[in-house]
Amino acid sequence: MMISHLKLVNWKNFRNVDVPLQQRMYIVGPNASGKSNLLDVFRFLHEIGKKGGSLHDAIENRDNFSKIRCLAARRNPLIEIEVQFVDSFSDDQNQRQLPTWVYKLSIAQEERGLHRPYVKYETVEHQGQIILDRPTDLDKKDNELLYETHLQQSSQNVKFRQIAKFFEDIRYFHIIPQVIRHPQAFKGPNIPEDPFGRNFLELLAKTTKITRDSRLKKIEAALKVVVPHLSHLSFVPDMYGIPHLEARHDHWRPDAGKQSEEQFSDGTIRLIGLLWSLLENREAPLLIEEPELSLNSAIIRQIPSLIYNIDKKKKVHGQVFISTHSPELLSDKSIGGESVLLLDPTKEGTEVKVAKDIEEIRLLLEGDMSIGEAVFPIVSPKTLTQRSLMEFLNA
Repeated sequence: MMISHLKLVNWKNFRNVDVPLQQRMYIVGPNASGKSNLLDVFRFLHEIGKKGGSLHDAIENRDNFSKIRCLAARRNPLIEIEVQFVDSFSDDQNQRQLPTWVYKLSIAQEERGLHRPYVKYETVEHQGQIILDRPTDLDKKDNELLYETHLQQSSQNVKFRQIAKFFEDIRYFHIIPQVIRHPQAFKGPNIPEDPFGRNFLELLAKTTKITRDSRLKKIEAALKVVVPHLSHLSFVPDMYGIPHLEARHDHWRPDAGKQSEEQFSDGTIRLIGLLWSLLENREAPLLIEEPELSLNSAIIRQIPSLIYNIDKKKKVHGQVFISTHSPELLSDKSIGGESVLLLDPTKEGTEVKVAKDIEEIRLLLEGDMSIGEAVFPIVSPKTLTQRSLMEFLNA
């Protein structure tokens, strides 16, 4: 199952989003345009649909209702989310596929009292047939029922549990190398799903040896393409049983000593985490923020092909949604305009467009430019010139 279309109304800094999605999507835009906020709608649905999840907690994790409702919404008080699914994508990019499933959720807030958020409507369609339409007669008799979605209730989502399971399997990735190297230095409760890698080594330890060794072998092979001196990547507990990654960096010294993750470069650690995440079999999307961090441009250019080659060898092909600031990441000419979303911040909220639908970009692509060459001159900040930057520094 794949997400084929996303519609949003009044979600964070987006007044209106209505875009088709592909197997791999790249999200680009200026700083503070809302790339993370766009990815966050999938995390929001994950937090509702996961085991023990709830609408209340998902909103509280984002401070409150007012923090997720678009400030430019004005008269429309509702937040609306619509996700369309297909079983698989057609090879014909120009063919509009009818969705197999459609999930819609609208959230409002009480005008008086505790100002609690509640379900304004929640619907599910399967092959054009409505199988859930809230508020139901029971909801109208007991308004307390509207403070929970049916998505989060196993007793209520029987007919569409496939969607709840799909949302539950969504994973967000933004590895921070320092957190992996020194997890004990970052005190406080763990963040659910550990997106920053605090428990990454524990995750490896809990993975079966056969699966772990198989994945590390594939990661080593991929790393040797971009880090030629690295070899013998392995998982080794120390004398206290604490798990570590270990590798050898071959150079002019014979019998070069092995290094643990504490000596790995930031880029190597981020690549290991990225490749591990990509190797996991998952039907739901993997959300990746700025995988180019700490990497040189030659390596960044190879990330799309790494993702593609890993994906085609897997039994389960989940989508990958990537936010990026890197023209090098989009230098691969196999990336088409249908796979790139452009974010354009305005006073009335950020607009989201598919790159292929913008004539200027389409003409540049027809002129044999890469999508990175065509897109980034458009999304780069137009007001921050070299002169204005120097004036700021000298002020």
